[in-house]
Parts: sequence; C-alpha cells; structure tokens
Amino acid sequence: MRVITGTAKGRKLKTLPGLDVRPTIEGVKEAIFSIVQFDVEDAVVLDLFAGSGQLGIEALSRGAKKVVFVDNSAESIKIIKDNLKHTELTENAVVCNMANNAFLRSTREKFDIAILDPPYNHKLIHKSMPQLVEKMSESGIIICEHEKETSLPERFGDFAISKIYRHGRVTLTAYRRSIENEKESEETEENETESEIIPTETDSEEI
Repeated sequence: MRVITGTAKGRKLKTLPGLDVRPTIEGVKEAIFSIVQFDVEDAVVLDLFAGSGQLGIEALSRGAKKVVFVDNSAESIKIIKDNLKHTELTENAVVCNMANNAFLRSTREKFDIAILDPPYNHKLIHKSMPQLVEKMSESGIIICEHEKETSLPERFGDFAISKIYRHGRVTLTAYRRSIENEKESEETEENETESEIIPTETDSEEI
C-alpha cells in the first residue's frame, strides 16, 4: 500500500491485519481521487472510518488544506499517526480516536470532501449520513465505498446521488447537494411565481 501521487508519492504505508480492516485497493483509490481531482486542493477533508489513514493521506499529498481522521480503534489511530509521520504530512492532520457518530455530533467543522470506507455489512454508511450531510460545505462532495450488493438511498437530506462507479466487487457512490434544492432556493430568493424543477440524473459507469 502506497501513496499514489503528490508530495508523498511512492511512500509505503502501514496497515493492520484483520477482517474488519480492509484497505482500499489502489485501483479504487485512484477512482476516488479521479472523482475529486478538481476539488481536493485546499479542501477540508474528512476521512471517516479512517483505518490506516491511506485515503486522507492521499488527500494531503495532493494538496488538501486539512484532513480529519476519525476511527474508534486505538490500533488504527497508532497506524495513522505512524503513516503521517512517515509521509511527513502531520502538520495539516487532525487524528480523532472516537466513534463516528460521536464525532459527527460534536464537531463544528465544515467539510468540502468526506470519504467513507467503513467495514462492510454493518450499514454504517446509512447510520452516519444523516448527521454527516449537516457537516458539509455548500459545494461538498461525499464519496462512499461499499460492496456492490449494497444499495444506498437516492437522497440523504439535501444530498443526492450524483454518480455511481463500479470497480469489480466494489462500488463508489458519490453524493452532492442536489440540483433540485439549489434551484428551489434560487427561485425562492428571486420571488418567482413559476418554477421548473430540473431532476438530478444519476449516472453510472464502470471504472
């Protein structure tokens, strides 16, 4: 496992063995950062269910302003800190040893990008998203990595699926603030009496 590109390109990263620790494979990681390639520079990023921290570290290497790493495992927190030190990216990182829901309840941060890669088969994305969408910036994007058998809801709050990417047995679902809500907000501000709601198209592609 290594950093793909940026200031820490090629640096190898530690991970933890175990069934609940499932590092994102390199092809999927490349796909994640292809989705946010124009958003990551100077962004505030949340790596929820951080594990080894490799996704947040990739974001820092690519120029993110700040990354918050959250994991409830003390062993994972140690690995994240070791990996940050090895990649020399500690300065712009915040590492939180907390349960994801407790963190989301307590944080006052607003995130431009959130990446969720929880253990499979626990419905942790479903449980986290209602709180997470309240912590996103206006232009925020949420990337959820999950097994292809899992179907995520079309919407969580103001966020709707913008695109679905499939990579073997892994699916990436990207959420952005929905066009419908932005359109309704603009029309309300302009006091227009007639409106046209443009539905969001959900694209799907193989990666």
